[in-house]
Amino acid sequence: MSAREELKDPFAHLHDEAYASPYDGNPATADTLLAMGGREGVSLNGTWNFTLDLFDEGLRQKWFADEPLSPELWRKPRDYDAGAGQTITVPSCWTTWKPEWKYFEGGAWYTRTIEWLPSPERPRAFLRVGAANYRARVFLNGEFVGSHRGGSTPFCFELTEQLRPGENRLQIQVDNSRHPSHVPMNHIDWFNDGGLYRDVDILQLPPVFIADATLQLKPISDFSALDLEITLSDKVSGTANISIPELDATWSVDIVDGKARATLAASPVLWSPDYPKRYEVTFAYEGDRIVEQIGFREVRIEGTRILLNGKSIYLKGICVHEDDVVVGKVSTEEDVRRRFADARDLGCNFLRLSHYPHHEHVARIADELGFLLWEEIPVYWAIDFDSDSTLADAGNQLRELIRRDRNRASVILWGIGNENADTDARYQFMKSLATIAREEDSSRLVGAACLINREEFRIEDRLAEHLDVIGINEYFGWYEPDFSGLQTLLANSTPEKPVIISETGADAKSDFHGRNDELYTEECQARIYAQQVASIASVNYICGLTPWLLYDFRSERRQTVFNQGFNRKGLIAENKKTRKQAFDVLAKFYHSYERK
Repeated sequence: MSAREELKDPFAHLHDEAYASPYDGNPATADTLLAMGGREGVSLNGTWNFTLDLFDEGLRQKWFADEPLSPELWRKPRDYDAGAGQTITVPSCWTTWKPEWKYFEGGAWYTRTIEWLPSPERPRAFLRVGAANYRARVFLNGEFVGSHRGGSTPFCFELTEQLRPGENRLQIQVDNSRHPSHVPMNHIDWFNDGGLYRDVDILQLPPVFIADATLQLKPISDFSALDLEITLSDKVSGTANISIPELDATWSVDIVDGKARATLAASPVLWSPDYPKRYEVTFAYEGDRIVEQIGFREVRIEGTRILLNGKSIYLKGICVHEDDVVVGKVSTEEDVRRRFADARDLGCNFLRLSHYPHHEHVARIADELGFLLWEEIPVYWAIDFDSDSTLADAGNQLRELIRRDRNRASVILWGIGNENADTDARYQFMKSLATIAREEDSSRLVGAACLINREEFRIEDRLAEHLDVIGINEYFGWYEPDFSGLQTLLANSTPEKPVIISETGADAKSDFHGRNDELYTEECQARIYAQQVASIASVNYICGLTPWLLYDFRSERRQTVFNQGFNRKGLIAENKKTRKQAFDVLAKFYHSYERK
């Protein structure tokens, strides 16, 4: 330690309230996100050292800069020791790890060592984090790498220059603090889990590689052409090769300044819920390739109808949260397949993944099983619509979601918001998001879950001009006990675009029985469902329904004797096994209803 370092004020950090600002730079964004496409990364899942940091001392005191020494070698006292004994498994939510951590909101430090052996053929290294709620800051060998905002989308950082042969120390500070300027904001209706709760990997890639590749059925092409986009890691020129062996098709396309766009002639068998046909597609450039399983289908609107492959489709759906009483927001393949199995029993062909991007394997499994999806970002309730920073955050989360999932045939609708009051600031904010969605992906629909015009009592929202599909959240029979209001609303409304009833329902405590007008009974929930489906079945402009919701989920806003920290509107209890009476009501409707 130098004499200058010895003279530094050891208490300066106690008075520095700008301590975090140096660690909000170099953001990971959609432009740094890399396509996986079957790539095999070096998994960093498993045991990490873990330290909760309620007061952000790690950033104040620069814990990441401390030499990883055993205590007997310290030159001065420390407040942090990565090897002090606390460990956690990645992926997981710390909020489910120990009872005393359940409600912790703040920063936490994840630390582990990684062994790095450079490869001449694949010398570039990238960290990929599937999701970290909400803000993440990455440090390698004591140096700041970069930051990311957004709790449900993946992000990447290149580590090539910072990694050294042999042992390296990787630290990720994750902060799940709620804030009015975040997306979502501090006021939400689900549980605020924290942590590295999706996979963490190191990708080893060649000097120039495929950063992104998309192949989709070209809209309005008589199902005989495919739209191709490829982006390389560097602005070089060359040739990329694309092949679909099952179609006996290969194409070579020119890459100029790292990008290629082309229209390719092909007539694939179309993907649909009845026949979820997928093709193995290989994208190759020099020594790199990615392989995707892609289904090809077209979705568009015509008047108040949604057309899938040119035919009108009625969306029999259900909303679902990514929540589990044991593992929180961790989404195992077993749990995802259980969701789809329950949705299949319900008669669904459609799911709304509420209210944030779910795990990327949800859409992959939906592709396989033949379910349609509404995916959305958490522009939820009273977002800070006047903030440029909040808009940038929301826009980046939308771009990351779209780039992650735009090869998934199951995804037909990008959701840009939920239950936002129709103000001037909100209109401009959401209009910008609709523009972003179309710039990123013109082959899918754009929608939002809207509120109704209360003065005129009709389906009306200025944002509808910029949407393809209008979602309406209504709870007639529950929050508005007079059910006749629904008939009045439907009769007053003449929307020119398709409408999905994006939320409706009622709370019911599983196995609580009584009169069908007694709140929180299964009988009451079942009656409201029966009234709802009877009311909307004959309304021509309604093209689908996603009631709220499949499973009961944790929400600390709700503290009645019936709720006890749960939203009880699920058709299945939080154990994901016990079905309530309303499940059978909706299943009967879905299995028997055909739009005439």
